[in-house]
Amino acid sequence: MSLAEIKKSAESRMTKSLETLKVNLSKIRTGRAHAGILDHVTVDYYGSPVPVSQVANVNLIDARTINVQPWEKKMVAIVEKAIRDSDLGLNPQSMGETIRVPMPALTEERRRDLTKVVRGEGEDAKIAVRNLRREANEGLKRLVKDKEISEDDERRAQDEVQKLTDRNVAEIDKLVAQKEAEIMTV
Repeated sequence: MSLAEIKKSAESRMTKSLETLKVNLSKIRTGRAHAGILDHVTVDYYGSPVPVSQVANVNLIDARTINVQPWEKKMVAIVEKAIRDSDLGLNPQSMGETIRVPMPALTEERRRDLTKVVRGEGEDAKIAVRNLRREANEGLKRLVKDKEISEDDERRAQDEVQKLTDRNVAEIDKLVAQKEAEIMTV
């Protein structure tokens, strides 16, 4: 890998981390039901963890209720337990072969819980960005070791990677702050 490739790879992968954070934050809803809210809830399906959406139809009944209809009857209890045990604070109710998931009105306590989830997502994104910085720096060290670039070039490139990391971390902080403000406004 060349110097330019390392920088370009780090930049594109950090951008992907930001995009993933945006998607994850969009799933954290502010009081309204949203079918995508269950996307990160996984169930054990024949020994493999899979998202609920891959074992059931997930749709909205109204603005405050999600309907989950597992394709296999034996999955009803498993899906219900997975939703209940998730960090979303939902209380699903099984009705024969379907599961209704009413969205609770956001209390002050629930809003605080959601901001904790948002901060957790932000922290995960920061960790991903920092890991990408470390990988880029290791790649630069390899180039110096293989005598493809000078130590001065490595230092300059590390500074650029650090600036890129700082920019992405600042963007993550901004996204998290926006989402927290959105959740806390009644």
